Amino acid sequence: MNGQYHVFPSPQSSCDKDVILNILSVLTDLLSLGTGRRIHYVISKGGSEALLQALLTAATRTEPPDHSTLLPLLRLLARVGQRDRKFGLKVQKAEATDIILSLTRKNLGHHLPLTHCLWVLRVCASNVTTGTMLGINGAMELLFKVITPYSKRHVRTVRAAIGALAALLKSKSNSRRAVNRGYLGELLRLYQDWHRNDVSNNYIYIRRGLLLCLKYITNIQLGRETFLGSQGMEILFTSVQDCLSCKNLDPVIATATQILRKCYPKENLPVMTVRSSYSFPLPGNAKAEPSCEESEGDHESDGEEEAEKDLDNEDEQSKEEDYDLETDVNKLKSRAVLDRPEEELGQYESMCPELSLNFQELELESKEEKSLEDRTESLPSTPSHFIPSATSVKHPNCRWRNQSVTEMGPDPGEQDFKVPLQSWRKKEECRWDQSNEKRDIAEAAWDTNFCEEEDPARSFLFALRPLPKDGAWYKKMFCPHCEASTSPCPGGRLESSDTARNLLEKHQGVVLFHSPYFYAARAQCVKSISGYRDLAFPDFWGHQPPPYSKPTLERKHGVQRDKVLDDVRRLIQPDDVIGRTVYDLDEPSSCSRPAAPDCLKFFSKFESGNLRKAIQVREFEYDLIMNADVNSNQHHQWFYFEVRDMKLAVPYRFNVINCEKFNSQFNYGMQLVMYSVKEALQGRPRWIRAGHDICYYKNHYHCNATAGGGMRGKFYYTLTFSIKFPHKDDVCYLAYHYPYTYSTMMSHLDILEQNRNPKKVYWRQQTLCQTLGGNPCPLLTVTAMPESKNRDDLQQFCNRPYVFLTARVHPGESNASWVMKGTLEFLVSSDPIADLLRKCFIFKIVPMLNPDGVINGNHRCSLSGDDLNRQWLTPDFQLHPTIYHAKGLLYYLRSIGRAPLVFCDYHGHSQKKNVFLYGCSIKETLWQAGCMVDTAVITEDVGYRTLPKILDKVAPAFVMNSCSFLVEKSRESTARVVVWKEMGVLRSYTMESTYCSCSHGLYKGLQLGTQELEEMGSKFCLGLLILHLKSLPCSKEVMAQAALLLDLEEEITDRAQRRCSNSSLESDDEPPCAEEIDYNTDSSVDGEEDFSELDQEIQECLSWVEGKTEDEGVTTEQTCSSRALRRLYISSQPVPNSTTLPLGSTALGLYNGFESSPV
Repeated sequence: MNGQYHVFPSPQSSCDKDVILNILSVLTDLLSLGTGRRIHYVISKGGSEALLQALLTAATRTEPPDHSTLLPLLRLLARVGQRDRKFGLKVQKAEATDIILSLTRKNLGHHLPLTHCLWVLRVCASNVTTGTMLGINGAMELLFKVITPYSKRHVRTVRAAIGALAALLKSKSNSRRAVNRGYLGELLRLYQDWHRNDVSNNYIYIRRGLLLCLKYITNIQLGRETFLGSQGMEILFTSVQDCLSCKNLDPVIATATQILRKCYPKENLPVMTVRSSYSFPLPGNAKAEPSCEESEGDHESDGEEEAEKDLDNEDEQSKEEDYDLETDVNKLKSRAVLDRPEEELGQYESMCPELSLNFQELELESKEEKSLEDRTESLPSTPSHFIPSATSVKHPNCRWRNQSVTEMGPDPGEQDFKVPLQSWRKKEECRWDQSNEKRDIAEAAWDTNFCEEEDPARSFLFALRPLPKDGAWYKKMFCPHCEASTSPCPGGRLESSDTARNLLEKHQGVVLFHSPYFYAARAQCVKSISGYRDLAFPDFWGHQPPPYSKPTLERKHGVQRDKVLDDVRRLIQPDDVIGRTVYDLDEPSSCSRPAAPDCLKFFSKFESGNLRKAIQVREFEYDLIMNADVNSNQHHQWFYFEVRDMKLAVPYRFNVINCEKFNSQFNYGMQLVMYSVKEALQGRPRWIRAGHDICYYKNHYHCNATAGGGMRGKFYYTLTFSIKFPHKDDVCYLAYHYPYTYSTMMSHLDILEQNRNPKKVYWRQQTLCQTLGGNPCPLLTVTAMPESKNRDDLQQFCNRPYVFLTARVHPGESNASWVMKGTLEFLVSSDPIADLLRKCFIFKIVPMLNPDGVINGNHRCSLSGDDLNRQWLTPDFQLHPTIYHAKGLLYYLRSIGRAPLVFCDYHGHSQKKNVFLYGCSIKETLWQAGCMVDTAVITEDVGYRTLPKILDKVAPAFVMNSCSFLVEKSRESTARVVVWKEMGVLRSYTMESTYCSCSHGLYKGLQLGTQELEEMGSKFCLGLLILHLKSLPCSKEVMAQAALLLDLEEEITDRAQRRCSNSSLESDDEPPCAEEIDYNTDSSVDGEEDFSELDQEIQECLSWVEGKTEDEGVTTEQTCSSRALRRLYISSQPVPNSTTLPLGSTALGLYNGFESSPV
């Protein structure tokens, strides 16, 4: 900025002074209007340096300083400096720190110029280095001379001094200096004095400013210790209680609450170790290593919170960081590599029987399936009262279909494992025998073991959890003419088989595609670490979607602070805390001993259950601790447990105190889900969204190095919610999201196979592999049967392109299974679109990639303690068998020239709304990273965008704007990226489904239920059909049929879409909450950091001065208001020989190009 230091000449004459005043006036007017863009433009042209130079000139060359020029100059410095990130460094470079301090000292008796000096001091201190230098030179001592106890005089000066002190205390060294000199106690006394005397709440900004000083000073460990020793917790807690009734005091309450939570003494979780209660011995020499996500510093380090980075597969809440994007073009390009010997691929040929199918096999199968179809015509569409014969045939490894013993070999130690199958029709196929009377089969199966075995260790009866203890209610409901016993035995099981039989007679098959008998049979064969012996009632009985969608929960104002204050009350009033452990997974005896009166009973030792410990805090409040993933010390999110013996219409509060994610949809209207046994037995078997007063915030628990296996500095978060149970003495189940267990999936596959039309639907269920835990991982093949036995139809059958679908690699993402359920049910349905889709594709589906994790209640990992979606690059065949063999099958398809047209891995997203896809694009990744892209060298098919665009039109829950096609370094070992790179699949996706709600369209503001998730699965299939028609050549018959069907589908969709406005899509960013959500204890966005606050303070002072100047003893000439300066400019006449610039269109011509600056 040429000549910038000549803009404010020394006031040699009155004319020079007038010109300076004119320039200051114009600058003030220009920078007071519009947005901050003007100020940033001035900064870019050296405005900060020019103003600092002018300040030095005004302060040193005139004695005493001329306030008529000094005050507007200081105001401009404050406004410009707060938006200049390098202002502190510029102050040091100009050697202006001593000048500013000197001006402040000289004006201690003149409150108006003192206030202006304090504004500039505050802005200078925003730079930590400059603030430290000011602290060394005595700035804090100076400020404490200005900050006085309660007084109605000079409050603007006191406010400015407190703002400057808060800025200085952001420096750790200044905070230490303040603590050592006793300033923390002085701040507490000042706050008490202002709080006690400000009865009319006229000086809220001063009270909050004092709290901000306390907030920054307690960022260091010494400050927190001194705060606790000075009874700071009690002082702030008491003052907050006085403020709760006044909404205007919310800024004070919010800041005080942040301090209280931060200074709450840190505690370890009340468990012996944060490692999982379950461990699993790994094969060979492999060891489960704790996944230690170390923070940058220990929790004891001067209050600086750890950098919290949420490691999710495609589950990233924060925006993708550019530095994580892959910019190496060679790494982004597809490469055909093998991670195993090529000869190993031959074993996967047996998993593609559709490719070797001949006419004789089809004819034989057609006859067999015709016979089966004739026998089952009279049965209902959902065989809810049927169970296989108890006289079952042994078969190794509990394999069900398309998998012979010789193909995979028996699992050692499992030779005698039996499966409740009546017969094997062929070497690789078995079917349910439905020729017996259904009731006789059911009774025989219930009265005997579901899965007879010779292994005495597993020869127990899988039993339903005890029903509500009110026996009279049960008998009246189900057994009005019988005296069946309903008292539970000591083991917690129903004593009478008559009771179970009567119960099952009440199940009228209202839950589609679900049978309690099928579920019980499958559950009997499941292998878990703890040897589950109980069936959770919701999984056994089934779930029927409610007839309505529930809107997102409106966040009640002040709910977070109220919860935090309740937590603080435990410290302040410890006598009110019961502190009784009522359930402990680490101490089995705690589950069997009699519960205390008026105490809830908890239980979680069933499939997919997760609750480690329950502690009764108060009569109706419980702290809950989730279990870590097996062989791990982290991944606490999924919970699923039973609770009973509740009172009616009493709000019970539950606090899940060891959550790990730094943000949650629970802060944006999401509710957990609840299942009531009494409601189910009264004909309403459903999971419903439940809970009120829900919020999610950082708590005072941390993980030390000893308990965490070397992990340091880990902080936890609390999910807190309250529930009023619908019935007294009910049995209810609470879960993070709609549960979907492994046994549910397996029984669902059995029912789908039974309900398909064998003449039209080709269905093969094989075992991809055995998991670490010994459970079979199913592999499905679904397509259409050939039109006829002629060669052309058989050729078309074999040449259909593949679609490869997977789901549930992360056990806690149960919504992925519900989407997959919708996909499977649509694929085998009689819908004409499904029929046409089957004719277009061969579907290879792995509906659950992590059965062991789902069974044992994990959130993210398998039994090896590894995130399986981080193992696709180099999977271990022993530790990650499902990934190893799924990748092997994809390798095999690629090796025979049949790589899938589409690969999609179904997931759930806990921190975003809507359903969306993650894909892969070289160009979009490089563009986002700011790399130059030579389109002549890098060519890319944009077909990866076609399917998301289609889904955006046909699926109400899907949002194209939420999709991303970037390839990150941290995601290079995920299924999406590996299949894209190594298999050359252009359309390789991860489909994320929200746990919460949608931001637009039909479901805007509604929490997604299982019905909407299943609909998404079916709409995905519709999208695939449209993709096929757009991307691949089709016969005239197919095109004509598709045109007719899709026109009808589009008409239905359009009619539904017209019911709601979809004019605009929201961005991925969350809308602001009614209440500021402070996830961390010292990193929230403070109001004092908002530029508008200081601007407002300056403007208020200026208006006051203009209206009442004599109150401070300042003349009108000294106020230098913009109005006065304008009058001065109009009446002034420029001197021809003046060295200053004349005002006019080029009054600010010294800023090169200023006339074209943005406004």
